[in-house]
Amino acid sequence: MSITRRTLGRLTLAAASLLALPALAQDRPAPFDKPENVRIALVRYLSTGDFFQAYLSGVESQAKALGVDLRVFDSRQDAALQADMVDQAIALGVDGIIIQHGLTESMKEAAQRAVDAGIKVVAFDVNVENDKIPQIEQSDRDLARLALEQAIKDNGESWKAAYVYVAGIAPLDRRDETWKEFKAKYSGIQEVAQFGTLDNPIANSVANQARSVLTANPGVQVVFAPYDEFAKGVKIAVDEAGLSSDIKIYSADVSTADISAMREPGSSWAATAATNPAVVGQVSVRALAMMLAGEDPGRSVVVPPTLITQADLNDNDIKNMEDLSAKMPQFRHADVAMPAWMPNPNE
Repeated sequence: MSITRRTLGRLTLAAASLLALPALAQDRPAPFDKPENVRIALVRYLSTGDFFQAYLSGVESQAKALGVDLRVFDSRQDAALQADMVDQAIALGVDGIIIQHGLTESMKEAAQRAVDAGIKVVAFDVNVENDKIPQIEQSDRDLARLALEQAIKDNGESWKAAYVYVAGIAPLDRRDETWKEFKAKYSGIQEVAQFGTLDNPIANSVANQARSVLTANPGVQVVFAPYDEFAKGVKIAVDEAGLSSDIKIYSADVSTADISAMREPGSSWAATAATNPAVVGQVSVRALAMMLAGEDPGRSVVVPPTLITQADLNDNDIKNMEDLSAKMPQFRHADVAMPAWMPNPNE
């Protein structure tokens, strides 16, 4: 049989195409050589808002790319129920659990029970005080730092501030540490009010508080609201009070709804710092998968954030999360917890 140059070229192209394909299941380490036998659970504390819907979509997309069986438990901010749901996942015999948010006091013992049962566990934005459980983080201190640096750039080093905060939630506590550092560094920042709630619907509940705060504290120039549902609530109150040209809002996290709100003519929402919540969801699954494969993702798995200003959105005509990923490529994918065998759901 003779092989012509054309035939040889076709064979070479075919071989190159095969090499370019993602690793097949049989090329992955156990147990992902038979992924249909792998069961993982996502146990959620917070689920209200676009951020958490996007996070869930990321978890689902990475689980689908791996081919594993995903079970989702949603406690809807009921701490006791979330702990019970960890026990339910243990009883189901899952191989791994992602704990998403929650309170340390309610989740610490539940997480330990999972570890004692031989289940691999990762935690996103909840401190379960366990060295065997990697912490998935958005680098919350950097999120706060980027937003506050922009506030200084826009407003100088002296201004009256209102601050939205709820203690006991790990990411908010980490962002609070940075806020305190900035107030210590810039003595001209005067915090005149602190408020906040996680009562559902969060944005509307925060708006109710913000109305009273703004009435009682005329002259507020900046509101630091380091969670986008907080920022939405503050914006509602600022708009109703007719103070959009007098107050600037700085936040953390982003969604399509946030982008729309930031781009409204005369919007008071000046900037946010964010990671792509879908990417954070993917990283959570990947870190857990690495543990199941006997690999070490590290004690702290950090997804780097991006500063997003109102000017960025307007200048680049960014209308939604898809535009944001396309026009800010660093937002689309994080090369974190990404061994060579791991399938990338974004490709």
